Amino acid sequence: MAEQHTPRSLIVTLYGAYGRERPGPFAVAELIRLLGALDVDAPSVRSSVSRLKRRGLLVPERTASGAAGYALSADARQLLDDGDRRIFAGSPADPGEGWVLAVFSVPEAERAKRHLLRSRLARLGFGTAAPGVWIAPARLAEETRHTLLRLRLDAYVDLFRAEHLGFAPTAEAVGRWWDLPAIAKQHEEFLGLHEPVLRVWEERGDPAARPRDAYRDYLTALDLWRRLPYADPGLPAELLPQGWPGARSAAVFTALHGLLRDPGAAFVRA
Repeated sequence: MAEQHTPRSLIVTLYGAYGRERPGPFAVAELIRLLGALDVDAPSVRSSVSRLKRRGLLVPERTASGAAGYALSADARQLLDDGDRRIFAGSPADPGEGWVLAVFSVPEAERAKRHLLRSRLARLGFGTAAPGVWIAPARLAEETRHTLLRLRLDAYVDLFRAEHLGFAPTAEAVGRWWDLPAIAKQHEEFLGLHEPVLRVWEERGDPAARPRDAYRDYLTALDLWRRLPYADPGLPAELLPQGWPGARSAAVFTALHGLLRDPGAAFVRA
């Protein structure tokens, strides 16, 4: 298992990819089998499931056969549904859509909440326009609202729709608001790992004949890709540097999704 794939992250990715279409929960034994295909041992699966349960993302539920299992909580389903709109967005934001601003103030006595708020806005893909003023493409407003309400941080934040009126060109300002070289590096890392995998599948064909391999390659690609639309929140292409690798990495993921997602489901159902 590659370093960037943690057992907890892979479990969330598994539920996101295949757990929502199931009529019931994953049995613990199923989770151990499915994560075992990704070189995660049983104790790591059990401890990760326990942590996800404590975080309120998984809830214990018996399968139809009476086996112990875990289903997604309502909050987890909302998180995954919000994530789908990013992961499978397909195109960057249009400059005409404008921006959403998050303006916050947290009392000094509640510094932990200030840290949580900053870290969560960063994880949602916001850039920093000024101290206490964070900015993102306007299409992220609803997901931001869901997140702040879920974390009970809404009392500290005002959200605004905004248009950039100057004085620097918007493309120049975007370079201050986000660390674009760091985001580009993440796209390049994804391409370095998964573009060769796509070439192999395109050459050998018929992933339905190799469901375990299709499952493994799809889930590891999805696990890494699903973080990228949060680091890079779909900034308008016109505002990004020449040669930006985001479109290429999105095309690679889209192709892998189309080739491997359904064949991988056969292994999950086995």
